[in-house]
Amino acid sequence: MRFKDRVVIVTGAARGIGATTAEAFAREGARVAAVDLDASGVEATVKRLRDAGADALGFRSDVAAAAEVTTMVQAVLGRWRRVDVLVNNAGGFSAMRLTEDITDQEWDGILRSNLTSAFVCSRAVLPTMKRQRAGRIVNVSSVVARGGVVRTTAHYTAAKAGVIGLTRHLAAEVADHGITVNAVAPGTTATERVVALRTPEDTARLAATIPLRRLGEPADIADSILYLASDAARWVTGVVLDVNGGQVMA
Repeated sequence: MRFKDRVVIVTGAARGIGATTAEAFAREGARVAAVDLDASGVEATVKRLRDAGADALGFRSDVAAAAEVTTMVQAVLGRWRRVDVLVNNAGGFSAMRLTEDITDQEWDGILRSNLTSAFVCSRAVLPTMKRQRAGRIVNVSSVVARGGVVRTTAHYTAAKAGVIGLTRHLAAEVADHGITVNAVAPGTTATERVVALRTPEDTARLAATIPLRRLGEPADIADSILYLASDAARWVTGVVLDVNGGQVMA
């Protein structure tokens, strides 16, 4: 088991990529803290983990709110005394929007949930990881930040591009402490949210444009996150791993 007894925090863990990632870490022996604003969703994730024999905690937290994140991290430390891996997966967007139709409030909200959350959670775990002289942070960006023409929204694209900038900055800043910071940039992935945003016909047309001829599955992204968090990636930091079926080739 690659992560036996390691402590992993996964944000946005109520469903989709986050839930699948939490379950994948648990199967590999990790102790998992699942975090999400959706209390019932994160409870369901934790129940599945515990039913499978994992040691797991669930938190209903706003991961862009410093006080709530501090409380969550302190609870994790109180239970397990360490934090080995942080997966900043929280974010997304809820509706297609032309730039001129994006309100100031919506702009602020999308940047807060996708980018500010990664900053706040990383800041909260870094003192512990520095004391340990070891740690892995994996941020979830998006294909839209990597180029090409994949239609989403301006605020989501800007936020996910910011995640890449934050990843590279942190990787350089904390490397001397034995901490690696990397990102995955998923292509269009068939989560509940993504499927709901498009008609079946739109989804089929989009899949036809991807060289591997399908949308991603949450497990495709989770497997890549686990690699970057594993000992196999011990000399990998500051990278953005494109996991997109060939949707964008950098």
